[in-house]
Amino acid sequence: MLHKTRSRTAAKRRSHAPVFAALGDETRLALVAKLAHGEPRSISQLTEGSKLTRQAITKHLRVLEGAGLVHGLRSGRENLFQFDSEPIQHLKEYLDLVSKQWDEALGRLKSFVEK
Repeated sequence: MLHKTRSRTAAKRRSHAPVFAALGDETRLALVAKLAHGEPRSISQLTEGSKLTRQAITKHLRVLEGAGLVHGLRSGRENLFQFDSEPIQHLKEYLDLVSKQWDEALGRLKSFVEK
């Protein structure tokens, strides 16, 4: 049973890795911030105020899309991109679990040291 639990935990870590990697870039974090507060936006809208080209923004959006953080939508001749918070929610749950495990480990260490 312990092996199955470890296996599931490792699988969860692997599924979160692309999201962490996608968020590990300053430009992609800025794109997520722009998309997280509103309606779907076009590449032109996302490029406004940036020194990056449309091609560079598109490349970053594809990474975010691959991690499940954004979804492309077609609206006429434009591609719009929309933020999906589900992967972030899964990361939060995972980080809460890791935090709980560390709190428990530190509690055991404290008990051991205080004896």
